[in-house]
Amino acid sequence: MITPTDDFARRNRTAVLDRRTVLGLAGAAALGTVGVFSPALVRAQGAPLKLKFGNDVPLTHSLNVRLAEAIGAIEQETNGRLSISVFPNNQLGSDTDMISQLRSGALELATMPTTLLSTLVPAAALPAIGFVFPSYDKVWPAMDGEVGAYMRRSIEKANLQPFEAMWDNGFRQVTTSTNPIRGPEDLKGFKIRVPVVPLWVSLFAALGAAPTSIPLSEAYAALQTKITDGQENPLAIINATKFYEVQKFCSLTNHAWDGFWLLASGRVWKTVPTEFQAVMAKHFNAAALKQREDNLKDSAALKAALEGKGLTFNTTDPVQFQQTLAKTDFYKTWKGKFGPEAWALLEKYAGTIG
Repeated sequence: MITPTDDFARRNRTAVLDRRTVLGLAGAAALGTVGVFSPALVRAQGAPLKLKFGNDVPLTHSLNVRLAEAIGAIEQETNGRLSISVFPNNQLGSDTDMISQLRSGALELATMPTTLLSTLVPAAALPAIGFVFPSYDKVWPAMDGEVGAYMRRSIEKANLQPFEAMWDNGFRQVTTSTNPIRGPEDLKGFKIRVPVVPLWVSLFAALGAAPTSIPLSEAYAALQTKITDGQENPLAIINATKFYEVQKFCSLTNHAWDGFWLLASGRVWKTVPTEFQAVMAKHFNAAALKQREDNLKDSAALKAALEGKGLTFNTTDPVQFQQTLAKTDFYKTWKGKFGPEAWALLEKYAGTIG
């Protein structure tokens, strides 16, 4: 397990990504000269230890803003001996592709949404059960406590090394191009794009919708061509992906919370000098805590910005959706999939579910 320290060193908020290194790696990849990373070889040549970092969000997302800051601090503290290049917005492939790259050692670092990680590690989807967490004062005690620890142990078994502090992806909302979603009845037969995540396919199917799994990189086109009439995502993603250009309504359902795990390749991590491991843990974990604050502060401003771009917002009553789900086998089914130990930990923080 990668643990944080209490020393959150001062960092330059204006630190930027190492674009020259990014371009250099991209060029090398085009020539076919970039293969599985070999720290021992790089160090033997006297060059900086170079790591690649992939994620699925645009550079403007708060995750990449704080990540750039952390990387600048890491490179400064190691006197340039550790260099990290970020490839945002699925430049290295889909989330599924990056998970495979992490496990093989072809990619050294990545942030991964919990639910997409759950395609490999089912326990990663634990906090995203529909309508379990109503607010952040329930989320973070669970993620920083026993639920998060349980998830990290499960992730480590997949040859991935999770850093301790989770990053915030936010509460998820539903957007549509047809009519607002005011209650469960409005989801009947509704064509909605969801991630390639069995949990959320199951959630919306239980609510009577017609969910279709589509990668985030293809979601805009699916909405534009009416393959689906709506989608669900946190406000930050809705804004960053410009879904407001092809959607009319945003219903604040808060149907699930999702976060990002910052992961290292288990194969590569074992070869990284312990002094570098400690520096990365310190700055990445500190940046995660700041990014959580960013997302919380930005939520009101994001709503106003999206309204200015044409989205019409409405609130919903989560109790109606919970009651509808409770009449189905949704909670019973997923309790069976996660198992009694995991479910008991979740209920310790969230209260009785179902």
